[in-house]
Amino acid sequence: MIRKSIHHLVIMITLAHTGCVQSQQSNTQSMKSKNEIESSYWNDGKAEVAVYHLEQNRYKDINEGQLLSIFVTEDFLYDKQVKNDHYRSEKSTAVLKNIQTRKFPTGLYDYSMFSSAFTPLDRQTYPKTLKVSGSIQEWCGTTYTQLNYKNGAYTSTLHSYFESEADRTDKIQDGYTEDGLYNVLRMNPDMLPTGEIDLIPTINVLRLKHLESKAYKSIAAVSSYEGQEFQGKDLKVYRISTPDLRRELQIVFEADAPYSIVGWTDSYPSAFDQQIRTTKATLKKVDRIAYWKLNSLQDESMRQEFGLK
Repeated sequence: MIRKSIHHLVIMITLAHTGCVQSQQSNTQSMKSKNEIESSYWNDGKAEVAVYHLEQNRYKDINEGQLLSIFVTEDFLYDKQVKNDHYRSEKSTAVLKNIQTRKFPTGLYDYSMFSSAFTPLDRQTYPKTLKVSGSIQEWCGTTYTQLNYKNGAYTSTLHSYFESEADRTDKIQDGYTEDGLYNVLRMNPDMLPTGEIDLIPTINVLRLKHLESKAYKSIAAVSSYEGQEFQGKDLKVYRISTPDLRRELQIVFEADAPYSIVGWTDSYPSAFDQQIRTTKATLKKVDRIAYWKLNSLQDESMRQEFGLK
């Protein structure tokens, strides 16, 4: 009995030790995956160009249009917060840049919306997106907003043709920029903030709804995608709920690198009748190209390949 008990004890200790080692290895792998960035996809000297069918919530309707999304890496001067053109300064870091353009008609006249976000690939040294800019052009006029992250806070600069907004500068005490989270997702979705977060909504929604530029309490989570609206391989969804704005954002992406975004929905009340309507972007075409080299008249034929309007 004693030998049998000792034998069982040895087995239990061995299993416990093995389990502990496996647990440590699992934790190490988990920590590694959360800190690793999918870099090979981004370091081939090309950009990802994706075209989405757009259904845009504006006024009292859903307006059909087109959204163009570009992801590309570049060197960025973190003190001046501009592209490193001349390489005369060592204050430079690599960023993943996302540019989004939206074009859609509202009745007689057109809307054009632009946003850009610059998020460092070095997530430990620079855990926040350093710069975001956005502008809206339509027949009435133009608005332009810029966020710059320095000393643990964002400075928001707004220029607008609306009297109620005009030209102003505000301080936002930290928070995550929604525009920058698209970059974080593409680097590694394990790095996305979850739980209760302070979220600075995408610049263009702030302007469309004439909201104060600040961080809003939000709840974020990643889960498997169970819907039927979007197609792709092993889909997941990043959900962000902002109760104060009655807003629900769902970004649907593929679980495997390079974590392609196949679409998203953005539901919030219209500024004109407070009815909740949903903006939707659905992926139609994506490719990796050095688009900055394709700028001659002879290259216009490629617009047809992408279905660009």
